[in-house]
Amino acid sequence: MALDRWIALIILGISLAYGYAAYFTMDQLLPPFMQRNPIWPSTFPKVLAVLSIITSLVIVLGLEKPATEEKEPDIDYRRLMDYDLFPALALIGLMVAYALLLRPAGFLLSTVGFLTIGAVILGERKVYILIPIAALATGIVWYLVEGVLGIFLRPLPLFLG
Repeated sequence: MALDRWIALIILGISLAYGYAAYFTMDQLLPPFMQRNPIWPSTFPKVLAVLSIITSLVIVLGLEKPATEEKEPDIDYRRLMDYDLFPALALIGLMVAYALLLRPAGFLLSTVGFLTIGAVILGERKVYILIPIAALATGIVWYLVEGVLGIFLRPLPLFLG
């Protein structure tokens, strides 16, 4: 079985567990006044579980590829060291660093740094365009989360207050 089918099989198992939790454990704790609502807090998880189960079943059963096509795997796991792994591993490390620096460095600084360094790792070389775009996107997201949704995100590093 190809690598994409193995990954789809793992996602299918996770989706089945998620769907079980969404259908059978989330709705029992609802207060009586919410049980009459047409949309419950578990509605989106139920839809997400069903869609991910259907999608992973399509991949596991091989329905997304025509039957006449010769099935050659996209990634040969036996030649894994022949691939350029640095960008993928660097991005994973950058994500871990972003998660660890989010509180001490603040949302604005850590997100601009993450977007900028991530784009440079992926091959962007026009840093003079990249930094203002990353700063603008970070500012818009921070405003939407803080101002519109009312969820507090520490914008500045801890030492600045």
